[in-house]
Amino acid sequence: MTLRIIATGGTFEKHYDELQGKLGFAESQLPEVLKRARLTVRVELEVVSLIDSLDMVDQDRQDILASCRQAPEKAIVIIHGTDTMRETAEVIGAAKLDKAIVLTGAMIPYKIDNSDAFFNLGFACGVVQLLPAGVYVAMNGNVFAWDNVQKDRSAGVFVPKS
Repeated sequence: MTLRIIATGGTFEKHYDELQGKLGFAESQLPEVLKRARLTVRVELEVVSLIDSLDMVDQDRQDILASCRQAPEKAIVIIHGTDTMRETAEVIGAAKLDKAIVLTGAMIPYKIDNSDAFFNLGFACGVVQLLPAGVYVAMNGNVFAWDNVQKDRSAGVFVPKS
């Protein structure tokens, strides 16, 4: 089996710029993350964008969908910002692709202490290999169907729709 990982940015990929004193993007950290993870499944990494999900527009979501459509792999993990993860999952879910697609991200950047990024990526890579075709969000040890998930901003976690 080959697993495709699509990078789109989000908090997961943010770097701390010491000169500016803020978080931003440089190059993708996923090659380093994947090397550290020591996955034994074959991985194809595709960087679609490195942006904050709050800055995503409809075209960005269509680009992500196009990457999913064109991918020969049946198991895809998308690294995405948490603020609009549900909206992107909705676009992909509506396309009804015959693939298992899992969106994940992080509340704390990968490079920052106590980040949830590494765990969430590993969890997503595991569950995407077991799930039937469909679109899911995998965060904090939970898996949600694309049409039954929302971000609880006060708790900083994802929960089923209420």
